[in-house]
Amino acid sequence: MRRKEIIVGLDVGTTKICAVVGEANNDRIDILSVGRAPSKGLRKGVVTNIDMTVDSIRKAVSDAESNAGVEIRSVYVGIAGGHIKSFSSFGAAGIKNREVSELDIEKAIEAAKAVYVPLDREVLHVIPSEHSIDGQSGIMKPIGMSGVRLETKVQIITGAVSAVQNLIKCCEKAGLQVNDIILEPLASSVAVLSEEEKEHGVILVDIGGGTTDITFYDKGALRNTTVIAVGGDHVTNDISVGLRLPLQEAERVKREFASAIPMGDEKDEIEIKVAGRDVQLIPKQYLTEIVSPRCEELLNIIKGEIERFGAYELAKYGVVLTGGASMLKGLDTMTEAMLGLPVRVSGPEGVGGLKNVISDPMYSTGVGLTLYALENHGEKMVYVDLFTAIMDRMRNWVKGVFRKKELMTIKT
Repeated sequence: MRRKEIIVGLDVGTTKICAVVGEANNDRIDILSVGRAPSKGLRKGVVTNIDMTVDSIRKAVSDAESNAGVEIRSVYVGIAGGHIKSFSSFGAAGIKNREVSELDIEKAIEAAKAVYVPLDREVLHVIPSEHSIDGQSGIMKPIGMSGVRLETKVQIITGAVSAVQNLIKCCEKAGLQVNDIILEPLASSVAVLSEEEKEHGVILVDIGGGTTDITFYDKGALRNTTVIAVGGDHVTNDISVGLRLPLQEAERVKREFASAIPMGDEKDEIEIKVAGRDVQLIPKQYLTEIVSPRCEELLNIIKGEIERFGAYELAKYGVVLTGGASMLKGLDTMTEAMLGLPVRVSGPEGVGGLKNVISDPMYSTGVGLTLYALENHGEKMVYVDLFTAIMDRMRNWVKGVFRKKELMTIKT
């Protein structure tokens, strides 16, 4: 990245759309402004109404422009949703000069990518997790090591073609160029997790409005990731139905009074506005009885995914909760009790600028998008056919390896 370059992360979520403007200064990001707008036209992370989504994006970007005093023309967009899937693949290559080079790694990764992917799905990321040389496994940085055969394990992350295409169309209609599409759990992990946590084993649980992203790191590498279509909005809906409240009032009640577990004040009375006008008093216990079962359901799903990952024995640093819905009172305590792992709640870290503003966990993805772009994109790229080009990049993109043009130069 060029010094003092402006990088904008666009978190297109189910509950809110957030535009985070960062200024790159070498390997550092200073946050200049944050723009927010209610998200309309999305459900569980997927666009359901293009016009409404475009309008929400425009409002968030306009808000960010006004606060930062800059014109936003391009963004790095986060993608999530229940359509996201990941799986492991293996590839191998002969070591050309008996010493592992970048070219050998790329050959092994290309072999790992040679797997069947349904026509309605597209590869978003191909991320190397570990390597082995002549049967010696667990190698994280093989360059320079000697051997005959290199084997590489990768995580291949895919999404629905239609979901990606519609997201790009919404950004284009809002007058924005999309520099890249980035999986939101990867972005959040950059903003929230430390290198020590990734090295010794950690599970990131990002609870948004419509989805919950689960990501497992060990030995410094991504081991598994998944997105489940349950989030904070489901708690809001339960409150709305259980207490017969409009959604807006149910959201207010959740933020001000709700807790995942009894907090010792269950007999206290809280005010609710029925039909948006009539004020009533109800025991706080009623609210807890509605919220707690939904939280238990979500945590049981998360527990099942952690077991599927095989992460229980490896996650020495336990679970890190982030995302707007992670701020629900008592959720961290319930998570620790149900999962049997250490738990902490965290917002974005490691950035400058508006630290106090963006420390809230709801901004983890937006800030993470700017950090991920800084780490993984060496230069801006401009395309004529944007959708085709981004799809092309997602097919060929591999973290930490040369671009094809450089590869052709090496072969020549």
